[in-house]
Amino acid sequence: MLQQQLQTMLALQDDINTLVNENWRAQNFAWYRAIWVESAELLDHYGWKWWKKQQPEMEQVKLELVDIWHFGLSLELQQGTPEQVAEKMQQQLSEEAPNAGDFRENLEAFTLKTLTTKQFDLVGFAQMMADVELAFDDLYRRYVGKNVLNRFRQDHGYKDGSYLKLWAGREDNEHLADVAQSLDASAEDFSNQLYTALKARYPGSAKDLA
Repeated sequence: MLQQQLQTMLALQDDINTLVNENWRAQNFAWYRAIWVESAELLDHYGWKWWKKQQPEMEQVKLELVDIWHFGLSLELQQGTPEQVAEKMQQQLSEEAPNAGDFRENLEAFTLKTLTTKQFDLVGFAQMMADVELAFDDLYRRYVGKNVLNRFRQDHGYKDGSYLKLWAGREDNEHLADVAQSLDASAEDFSNQLYTALKARYPGSAKDLA
């Protein structure tokens, strides 16, 4: 199950990267830089200011972790096929599950390793997931949803500015949340079902399904 989920996510990440840039692997994009910038945003959502009262915005924290996961998968894909990378990642994730700890300190350790190695610290990421009680199945569901939305945006004019982020008075990510809840995330074609459901809702797209 874990390896299948990893393979699915890696294949989806490869697809979206290719959609944005056909030769993305050869470009050697600074994925590690995107990770540490997202990490700073993540810390802001969790809270770190001792001079004011702050409560962790847990939903935003989990969304930022999903964004970091996108960049981490891209870094991993620089080193092999989705199948090869999934096997390696599964081995790392199958080791003893980490206990919850100090999220801020673990985030800083993760960021430091990212900057030092310019690679994805999967073990450190798993530690942060444990810190905020983000189960892998939840990560999978959230990642697939965000990936499908990113692909949907690209296919419907995101680059040229013609894409409508707001439909029927609601943002696209709200529509995504609705359809995701109505579908079985364990289905092999979960991502395709999500895409089809979004397309059916998008203004002017229903006729294209015929």
